[in-house]
Amino acid sequence: MYFLSGWPRRLLCPLRSSERPFLIEPSAQRFYLAVLSETQISIWFSRPSVLIVSYIESGKAAAQFGFYQLVEWKPDDSMIAVTAANGYVLLFDIIGGSDEKCLYEPVYPKGARVKVTPAYKEEQCAPALTLEMKKPIDLEAPISCLQTLQEDLLVATADGYLHMLHWDSVSNGRRAVNLCTIPFSLDLQSSRGPCLDLNGVHIREMEYCATLDGFAVVFNDGRLGFITPTANRLATDQLQGVWAADVSDGTCVAVNNKYRLMAFGCASGSVLVYMIDSSTGSMQLSHKLELTPKHYPDIWNKTGAVKMVRWSPDCSVVMVTWDCGGLSLWSVFGAHLISIHFCHSDGTKKEPLKISSMSWGVEGYHLWVICSTDGAEGDEKLQQTGILQFQFIKSALTVNPCTSNQEQVLLHGEDRLYLTCGDPTQAHSVSDKSPSRDSGSPVHRPSASTPLSQGLSTLLGHKHWQVVQIHSTYLETNWPIRFAAIDWSGQCVAVAGRRGFAHYSLYTRKWKLFGNVTQEQNMTVTGGLTWWDDFVVVACYNFIDRQEELRLYVRTSNLDNVFASVTKLQADTLLLNVFRNVVILFRADCSICLYSIERRHDSPNPSVSVELLQEVSMSRYIPHPGLVVSVTLTSVRTETGITLKAPQQACSAESILLNLAGQLIMLQRDRSGPQVREKDTPANQTKLLPFCPPVVLAQCVENVWTTCRSNRKKRHLMEALWLSCGEAGMKVWLPLFPRDHRKPHSFLSRRIMLPFHINIYPLTVLFEDALILGASNETAVFDGTGSSSLEALFPFCTVERTSQIYLHHILRQLLVRNLGEQALMLAQSCATLPYFPHVLELMVHVVLEEEATSREPIPDPLLPTVAKFVTEFPLFLQTIVHCARKTEYALWNYLFAAVGNPKDLFEECLMAQDLDTAASYLIILQNMEVPAVSRQHATLLFNTALEQGKWDLCRHMIRFLKAIGSGESETPPSTPTTQEQSSTGGFEFFRNRSISLSQSADSIAGGKFNLQKALSVPSGPGERWCKDSDSAENLYIDMMLWRHARHLLEQVRLRDLGCFSAQLGFELIGWLCRERTRVARIDDFVAALKCLHKDFLWPFPVIPACSISSPLKNGRCRPVLSSRLLKSQSADSLLNSDMDTTPPQVTTANHSWLDSLGEVSKELDSASSHGGPQTHEAFLSPLINKGEECSIGSATDLTETSSMVDGDWTMVDENFSTLSLSQSELEHISMELANKGPHKSQVQLRYLLHVFMEAGCLEWCVVIGLILRDAGVIKQVVGFLDSPEVPAETVQSIRAGLKAVDLWASSDCLGYKPFLNLIGPQLLKLLEVPVEQVQAEAFQPTGESKLSDPPLLLLPRAEELTAAHPLPSDGPAGASARPLDDTPPQPEEQEPLEEGSYDCTLS
Repeated sequence: MYFLSGWPRRLLCPLRSSERPFLIEPSAQRFYLAVLSETQISIWFSRPSVLIVSYIESGKAAAQFGFYQLVEWKPDDSMIAVTAANGYVLLFDIIGGSDEKCLYEPVYPKGARVKVTPAYKEEQCAPALTLEMKKPIDLEAPISCLQTLQEDLLVATADGYLHMLHWDSVSNGRRAVNLCTIPFSLDLQSSRGPCLDLNGVHIREMEYCATLDGFAVVFNDGRLGFITPTANRLATDQLQGVWAADVSDGTCVAVNNKYRLMAFGCASGSVLVYMIDSSTGSMQLSHKLELTPKHYPDIWNKTGAVKMVRWSPDCSVVMVTWDCGGLSLWSVFGAHLISIHFCHSDGTKKEPLKISSMSWGVEGYHLWVICSTDGAEGDEKLQQTGILQFQFIKSALTVNPCTSNQEQVLLHGEDRLYLTCGDPTQAHSVSDKSPSRDSGSPVHRPSASTPLSQGLSTLLGHKHWQVVQIHSTYLETNWPIRFAAIDWSGQCVAVAGRRGFAHYSLYTRKWKLFGNVTQEQNMTVTGGLTWWDDFVVVACYNFIDRQEELRLYVRTSNLDNVFASVTKLQADTLLLNVFRNVVILFRADCSICLYSIERRHDSPNPSVSVELLQEVSMSRYIPHPGLVVSVTLTSVRTETGITLKAPQQACSAESILLNLAGQLIMLQRDRSGPQVREKDTPANQTKLLPFCPPVVLAQCVENVWTTCRSNRKKRHLMEALWLSCGEAGMKVWLPLFPRDHRKPHSFLSRRIMLPFHINIYPLTVLFEDALILGASNETAVFDGTGSSSLEALFPFCTVERTSQIYLHHILRQLLVRNLGEQALMLAQSCATLPYFPHVLELMVHVVLEEEATSREPIPDPLLPTVAKFVTEFPLFLQTIVHCARKTEYALWNYLFAAVGNPKDLFEECLMAQDLDTAASYLIILQNMEVPAVSRQHATLLFNTALEQGKWDLCRHMIRFLKAIGSGESETPPSTPTTQEQSSTGGFEFFRNRSISLSQSADSIAGGKFNLQKALSVPSGPGERWCKDSDSAENLYIDMMLWRHARHLLEQVRLRDLGCFSAQLGFELIGWLCRERTRVARIDDFVAALKCLHKDFLWPFPVIPACSISSPLKNGRCRPVLSSRLLKSQSADSLLNSDMDTTPPQVTTANHSWLDSLGEVSKELDSASSHGGPQTHEAFLSPLINKGEECSIGSATDLTETSSMVDGDWTMVDENFSTLSLSQSELEHISMELANKGPHKSQVQLRYLLHVFMEAGCLEWCVVIGLILRDAGVIKQVVGFLDSPEVPAETVQSIRAGLKAVDLWASSDCLGYKPFLNLIGPQLLKLLEVPVEQVQAEAFQPTGESKLSDPPLLLLPRAEELTAAHPLPSDGPAGASARPLDDTPPQPEEQEPLEEGSYDCTLS
């Protein structure tokens, strides 16, 4: 409600004095403040905050009267009464200067917008006043307190008398009442009963409450009471009193007229807030205001007695100070807003600053404070005394509660506004349709069914306020700002001060003021202001006509009465609100008026017509019109018409909600009569339905929120009623709906009131987003050098935006009341909210903390119910594990006893393929189970992660498994938080380290392919595992890695094998050397070739029809294509690629016949071209920044120059532009380009070719050479077959495989025939190799059933072959490069990887 801002200001008195002021008292309107010292009374003005006049008592008079003690103002500010120590009441007349004389006047520049009105002097100038003492009144007893009553002055003396004085003491004498003659009882109904013995007792402090018509009193013995007159005049036999039992330490009192509350300060440091029971008249304790040890452990019991209690001018907050210093602010029903206890910040222990008196300023924007410092040195010399002025920002709800049905937070200070709405440019394109609005278009705002919520992005996009400075011209003449309102979109604000009003647009960032100042000064806003569409709705008083009016001004036109719609009202308006197209007014005669607003289309300017719909008299139920805090029109109702088929939003205004001094009263439409008329003329008859007698919904209500929007998916939230109830937190009146159109149970209520506590003070509710927005004070201590400065004494206060989710509170309350079905419907409607997982987690966490830490057994625990509820959502597994990991280890057993065994939950995660959540459960298992169980489950997870290619998780699991095997005890640790970082803490240990399986680049040997095994023989950070005791663990991990590699190779998943090797640093070459005669064999060359085409998105080759008669047939234009590709594609793109990570070290296999592989390839390259590229190192580099995506990097040039093996091919000139090619040659070149796959696939295949060549897997080299159509590879392999070390089975397999490929190409894929013809000499040489005679069946491919299927590539017709194929780029070329694939797509086991997920890295 109220928030402190910045540092306080110090106002120095211009007159030096040896006396320090000790009391400050405001006038009725708070424009003047009287400051009292021992022999001096000073009058200060509020704006500007200056001293006007000071009256100093003479020494002789001071000796006669004694020192000044108390001061009181006459209600019309014309007199002031001061009490002196010797029992005198001194009355002073306040005499204003002549009309021409002012103490301070504003000076305006020439041409300024100023209108000198009759009230100009008193409103804008600090007046020159004088004080004249009248005849003193001697009461012959010390005076204890003073209270004004309209024309009378009530004085209590220490001899136990109440004296009634007239302000004009000459014309009317005084009457006195002895306290002993006033009957006191516990309530007004019991004539007998315990009566107070008031002998020797007098009133220490009292205050009059107009709405209760009585006095709240504190006696000098600490007892509390309330005195009420039984008749209009105070007389001895016409007073009656009630007293509060069991209280005897009262010190002070303050009354709240709006809420009929009496706040009594006590010597214990707490404030007791009492109310008067309307039926019995007894004093009932409403609530307490006290600091709690939970929030203030250092000072909660060291404050001393309550020194002073002061309610704000709008009665919405109360300020408390204690004998030991400090200020604390509470809302009207006890919500604690801020507490400040000042002390010196220079490190020295000094007494905190104590407050002797305080008073609220105009509209509550300031708190005037007089500090009592124990400075004896100040009494010896004259000095300037100071008054502190604390500055406050308050919510617009305090005085203009009509803003409670909107979703923005609006605060206003003395000269500025604070808004939470987002950037206006975001909503500019949607909301700002001013041309259509100016033309009077009916489409001026979304309909009521359209959600107008700005959404989370704008309302919660940042923590900063949007601060709007109020226009200085308006502020100078109309300070203070009394009302502020914001429109639905959050882009237009209006403020009203002493006269007139002004509005501001965040679109244009401009204020609009009345062009005619006379119009502005001739009206004052009385009942508040609000927005309706583009109109400002104002309840105001017209000074010229002396008439109360309802006016509507359009935003888009100039601010002038010409463009206003004016409706005359019969009585003063106190409150105003808008619901859809209805304005509701609450008037001073306790009646409610409903007016309809309709936009006119017949006038040239935008205008509206206002018609009276209905009047409702509330005088029977409202004792005083000032007690009504807010009035709201809503569609909320309790009757049985609530069904899913007929949502109540379709109805018009159904109910009136009145906040009557904290009691929420509801008046519903009376639908007990015949309903036929509603069907005939619903527009007229439903509005005229009478209202039922009022029903009390709730007590201690501070604010009410409801909405007129609708959302079919979130009816629970949209049709709920939200209440802010001070220290009791919040309440929601939630509708209950039958499920699936079923008939509701007769015993089930239609609505339910659910209370819940929140940590912030609510200022607005976001209905659809299930959020509460608020604000809070934050303090920052200033480290100043001078300990006496204000900055060093007081913290700097800022106002922060806050928000809180409340859904978990409501769901929990519904589950407590066995309304699980309603809770499920509500939760399912909010499941799309981004923080819904957090809601479930919070609910489990809060219930777990409460129940698991309870010292007493809980008869009906809620956690099993909550756990069962959470299982209804797919986020169940994540919710439980996240909650567990944020909770103490000691509570885990209680949690998993309710939700299930963590081993079962781990297995559920694996079944649901949710590996990340399973990894979190693994940490739970590691702490709750023995290491053997953890290893078993970690192995399961590791294998699954390998299969799914979750490489980050695989790296974590490798380290986790090694950590388990590094010497853990066989018992789980007592608590996970006690483990050292260097011990086996699972993922916790690795989270703070960088994961790098690749080694440093300086260990790489040049000229050869080296691949070091990073897992079994780690170096660098992993040296701690290079122990004999860990070799078994390393072997265990290696066995799993080998098994996975074997699985991939058996399924011909070479691309996955490359990713696996690169990401995990797997030593592929060494493993392939061992598996060369086992799993690295190929049984079916044709099937393997097809798999590679599919895996690498490589198109099957096609031949153009013209190639049959072309002179360049049989692939004679390959050298042309190859050399051009060398320049255009491979070299540039490879040299421009970036190196992402350090490549792993590589080792070579020690096979004598393999040692010549690199040399032979170099000889072949140098023999085939004079400027051929050199072969460089190829490394596998895990791309950490790509997450789980695969990446195979290569450092070779990887060109196709190796296909130019035969010397009879003509070399093409390097200058590409000098070539003159015929049409048929260009067709061949384009066809060759169309037959190539993506560039990255080519890089990957080239690298795998080198790996298999190093490992001696010659069969795979042949298959990759075939798909690349690289004759040099085939020639190289055939050359190796002469070596005696090559097994005979390999030679037979290659021979049979090439035969099978030739046979398949002849029948199914003629595109391979030119290349097979090209390598004819190698095939002939292969047939000449002497081999053992084997059965013919050995040469047949094993996958004959696959060959019997429809061929993957059908022979195209001639007209299809002549069609132009698009040139493939480096992007994804899977679809465009395979135009002839007629087979229907088969469901694959895994999704095809995107082309963009492969990166080439260079060393």
